Amino acid sequence: MTHVLGDPAPDGLLDAFWAYERALMSDDLAMLDRLFAQGHDTLRGDAAGLLVGHDQISRFRGGRGGAPARSVLQVHVRSLSPAHALVVAITELERGGRGQQTQVWRRGVDGWRVMAAHVAVPAPAFDSRVWRVVGDPLARPTGSGPLDGETVAVKDLFAVAGHPVGAGNPAWLDQARVEPSDAWAVRMLTGGGAAVRGIARTDEFAYSLAGTNAHHGTPPNPRAPGRIGGGSSSGSASAVSLGHATIGLGTDTGGSIRVPAAYQGLYGLRTTHGAVPTAGAMALAPAFDAVGWLTRDAELLARVGGVLLPDTAPRPVREVVAVPELWALAEPDVADAVAAFAEGESARQESWDLTDLESWREAFRVHQAAQAWATHGSWLRNRLDVLGPDVRSRFEAAAQVTPDEASAAATGVAEARQAIRDLVGDRVVVLPSASSVAPVLGSDPGRVRDATMRLTCLAGLGGLPAISIPTTTQEGLPCGVSLIAAPGRDRDLLAFAVDHAQRLRP
Repeated sequence: MTHVLGDPAPDGLLDAFWAYERALMSDDLAMLDRLFAQGHDTLRGDAAGLLVGHDQISRFRGGRGGAPARSVLQVHVRSLSPAHALVVAITELERGGRGQQTQVWRRGVDGWRVMAAHVAVPAPAFDSRVWRVVGDPLARPTGSGPLDGETVAVKDLFAVAGHPVGAGNPAWLDQARVEPSDAWAVRMLTGGGAAVRGIARTDEFAYSLAGTNAHHGTPPNPRAPGRIGGGSSSGSASAVSLGHATIGLGTDTGGSIRVPAAYQGLYGLRTTHGAVPTAGAMALAPAFDAVGWLTRDAELLARVGGVLLPDTAPRPVREVVAVPELWALAEPDVADAVAAFAEGESARQESWDLTDLESWREAFRVHQAAQAWATHGSWLRNRLDVLGPDVRSRFEAAAQVTPDEASAAATGVAEARQAIRDLVGDRVVVLPSASSVAPVLGSDPGRVRDATMRLTCLAGLGGLPAISIPTTTQEGLPCGVSLIAAPGRDRDLLAFAVDHAQRLRP
């Protein structure tokens, strides 16, 4: 829904604005010519330069082949005089990212006409917060298939032939070998027709949910400017949200696909544990590590699943279950958005006894820590100072886990896994993808991390597939609805997401 803000719009102004917007999206050159003021003084500018005069602007439009598809989110009106008004429109491109269009309108005998316009759109460019390396492309498709024409941002944990794996840490990158071959998932994507756009940033060793890499900075969140974008698949998510790539390949151990999907208004899938081979991807905690990916639309998310997931017979989702006790773990604005989604899907409410949730989360934390240290401790033991403060604190704690504690945690994880699978059964369960909207840059993410882990650990402990579907709070900030299901029902969740997206279309 478009919000109109500012001064009351003079009669006829918004009608003219929306006529212009419709003409722009349909490439109606005749209407665009009529709505731009005739004469030599009319202006149109963007990052490429300034066009002066109606005829020059008309020639530009006739040769560009239409404007990028977009939607208008906000319209700000300022009255400058009885016959002049300033309109600033906040737009969102279909390919990802936000833009602005500023127009000065003048009312004459033939109605409102644009005297001057300036267009600002996110330009695809190298951003070292988002990318470690990019190409044009970095790796070409090796085959043709359902992903023809798509581009992939590969999380810097997956092997890409000819490049080292950096794992978000400069010291690791300095000693990393050049990979002789692609990771399994990368090989399948390029075989399905996709090109690798580049290798995207990650939180160090994927041991974070924030996306705030101490060495490379925080990738931007174009859907919620001034807020973090989530991690650890941070660069992959931002690359997709910005429109630099159409697919973000990542991993999800404790929420590293679902959290950035929620924060940035993307679709994201964490696959059933073991359903997609992790061969060629750096591990964090193998008991929980799962391959996942992010896209801007449900259809593409499903097409990627067609390439990466086992070919299983689809089963319709017959029962959607809503658990208010899980919603209560989120902030009220997110809980309300999830409740609205559940109501729209006619989800049946049921009550869960979450008495054991805290012990489940603690078992997850300790078992993850023990595995993370077993995986990386030999290299990090005398190098903890190369880590940023937040990730270093986690590895320092991981180093202190005793064998008895690790064994007890493994037992707790096994018990939790069975209990969670029993609760989910053959249904689809609705819960928040993260406990809040994206925190503001510079705030302490610790409290949010703990609250979010109480939600995200359920799929990790259960080894379950989980899909994050984007929605928004009442204030318009992105958040995510997570759906979890029994092991192996990844394709069923994808089909549900596609159907839901189609039902939302006008």
